Amino acid sequence: MLRSKGESMATTVIKNTRIMQTAPPFTVNEGVDIVIVDDLIKTIGKDAGARVTADKVINGSGKTVMAGNVCAHHHYYSGLSRGMQITAGPQTDFIQVLKEWWWRLDRGLDEEACYYSSLICSIDAILAGTTCCIDHHASPSYIEGSLDAIARGMEEVGLRGSTCYEVTDRNGGMEEVERGVAENIRFAKAAKKKRLVKAMIGGHAPFTIPDEGLAMMAEAVKETGVGIHLHVAEDKYDVVHSHHHYSMDIIDRLEQFGLLTDNALLVHGLHLNSAEIEKLNSYGCFFAHNGRSNMNNNVGYARHIQEVKNLVIGTDGCGGNMFEELKLAFFKHKDQGGSWWPSDYVTALNRGNRLVERSFDGKFGQVAEGYKADLVITDYHSPTPLIPANAASHFVWGMSSNCVESVMVDGNLVMEDRKIAHLDIDAIYTEAAKVAEKVWKRVDKIAP
Repeated sequence: MLRSKGESMATTVIKNTRIMQTAPPFTVNEGVDIVIVDDLIKTIGKDAGARVTADKVINGSGKTVMAGNVCAHHHYYSGLSRGMQITAGPQTDFIQVLKEWWWRLDRGLDEEACYYSSLICSIDAILAGTTCCIDHHASPSYIEGSLDAIARGMEEVGLRGSTCYEVTDRNGGMEEVERGVAENIRFAKAAKKKRLVKAMIGGHAPFTIPDEGLAMMAEAVKETGVGIHLHVAEDKYDVVHSHHHYSMDIIDRLEQFGLLTDNALLVHGLHLNSAEIEKLNSYGCFFAHNGRSNMNNNVGYARHIQEVKNLVIGTDGCGGNMFEELKLAFFKHKDQGGSWWPSDYVTALNRGNRLVERSFDGKFGQVAEGYKADLVITDYHSPTPLIPANAASHFVWGMSSNCVESVMVDGNLVMEDRKIAHLDIDAIYTEAAKVAEKVWKRVDKIAP
């Protein structure tokens, strides 16, 4: 059973282990104990666990402990889409991909589908050593209450996360915009009392949000105190649309409404210009890079990521495996002649914790005293030395989700020895397959 807020404090000791930091400086600390009290790392040191009475002792010998990975941009509604069997038309450009695939899928989702999508995506994340997912949700046929279904799945698994509703006018004009904004505000206020799940103000993309919608999102930001989570310039169409209809760059348009803040998360941004990147940096906005998704959608490559101050990494849906996502982003970068090395990408991945800190109280992203106990215990055996100088290279060239053995979130041991004991995984997967089949049948009847 997962410990809930308000229960008495518990002490966990990870004995005689190795700590690898995934943020600069990339230190490696051998043969130490980690003492965790409730949700915080209390003490680290040689034989530190010998001086405490522990409720749980974990043998860390031969293991490597790291801070949990963060997926900075996910679409939980994609959880039941893998292998989806529907009749679809041509998908030779990005707008066709959206219309023939994703915008049909989201219209086919109901409460049951949202909940099981959340369960599946949260389980996938934990199995891969991801302790927090920043979700971006859409279900036009089920708006009110949809974020509760997403949050419920996260909470039942024990994953830390954030979610939001995708404001858009593409299905129902301003009425749809108003409903989306209202759901964001409602959930953002409710989430302030939640331990594991928080909120952002979501929007699809500038080309499906009129000025009236951006103004409403700006008011929602002021009312709730949270930032926006928005796709920008994923495809050239978004840029052309902004120039044609508003005679300005996308980022200038967002600035006009006061939406650029240090807790704003802008996603993809492949076709932003240098002046826009400079402006994002000046406001301290976060910029989520999704290399695999960009390749899959054939929208281009974000060549300017080295200019981005607050670069983070996401999957853009269909999984939460950040080991895999980081590798793909790194190798695509090198394929494009980029000059970044493993340490730069591991740093960007870890920076997702700075985004987490915008929503949650406490410090995240290091295995250090006073930090939140969002931890991954790996069974990683290397035939070469693991030292500070090459720690990031091991992350890229050696480690994978296959070496993830146990995962702790907020001091709770959510997975131990590859088992999520508080869930009947087989039963969940069996039911999810049934729900997925129902969704696919509905989607197949929805016209693009």
